[in-house]
Amino acid sequence: MKFVSSSDYQHSDSDRIGVLVTNLGTPAAPTKQALKTYLKEFLSDPRVVEIPRLVWWLILNVVILNIRPSRSAKSYASVWMNEGSPLMVYTERQAKAVRAKFFSDENVVVEFAMRYGEPSITSALSALAKQGARKLLVLPLYPQYSASTSASTFDAVSKDFARRRWLPDFRFVSHYHDRPAYIAAVASKIEQHWDEHGRAQLLLFSFHGVPKRYLDEGDPYFCECHKSARLIAEQLELAASDYKVVFQSRFGRAEWLQPYCEQTLKQLPAEGIKSVQIVCPGFSSDCLETIEEIGVENRDYFIEAGGERYEYIPALNDDAEHIDMLTDLIRDNLQGWSFEEVDARGELAKKFGAKK
Repeated sequence: MKFVSSSDYQHSDSDRIGVLVTNLGTPAAPTKQALKTYLKEFLSDPRVVEIPRLVWWLILNVVILNIRPSRSAKSYASVWMNEGSPLMVYTERQAKAVRAKFFSDENVVVEFAMRYGEPSITSALSALAKQGARKLLVLPLYPQYSASTSASTFDAVSKDFARRRWLPDFRFVSHYHDRPAYIAAVASKIEQHWDEHGRAQLLLFSFHGVPKRYLDEGDPYFCECHKSARLIAEQLELAASDYKVVFQSRFGRAEWLQPYCEQTLKQLPAEGIKSVQIVCPGFSSDCLETIEEIGVENRDYFIEAGGERYEYIPALNDDAEHIDMLTDLIRDNLQGWSFEEVDARGELAKKFGAKK
């Protein structure tokens, strides 16, 4: 095996801290072929679908990839922005905003990557290495930990590291579901919506679902979602009857985390709840699952069932309070990292025969 080398390294170069901000990923375009490429990479990840590989390979390649891409392409086309996919647009904006916060610190360089699709984690790590990043912090933008998201990102970084000759010092943020500044940012977003539109009868906290089996086998995601919702509700001084936690985006026939978002919305009007507002604290950026699934599809379920008022409260995206929270989270995780004197190192290296 040939390892990736750092042949352009010079001993007098300044060592830097690299910060890699990551998100899930997105197709390159709202087309059937782009969706097929993206879905194949995403759904081939054993962290995402924990089914015996041969069985799943047949299901994925014979059934899903021949049906779902065209349907998903239409959904993506409905949310596509002028600059591209919403998830890509907002994640890039977040990375640029965080980079600007570190503008005065030449020792810190910031890049972003997608777990699936482009820019890839490998390309971002290479870019950081070329900028002299000898220490690396990876921040996946998943407030709540799950093996299918946070751990999958760790897997991708580890796979890349297995190819590299020189590995950086490494830190990884696995979750921040109960960080006070994160809780305050989501609560503030809700309060801003209330100030502009007033309150509804019920506030729904909708999180992306995962198979219930993951919870049974020890994944803390379900518990972290509930803790986030409880802390946000406490910040808003809500009673237990004022809010509800639900889970969205089911896939397949297996039981997933409950209560299901769409079923809840179909039932609420019969229970006398005719107005709801829904927020998705697990999504750091708006994307297909929030804009189309929550903003349109689930709204239709509620209205058709007799609901009268339905409002989606957008994700934190590149809001200033969100960027401040992410920057503080990064700074906290960089504590203790320092650098040696590069001039002295360079002179000493040349004394012992180094060419660069």
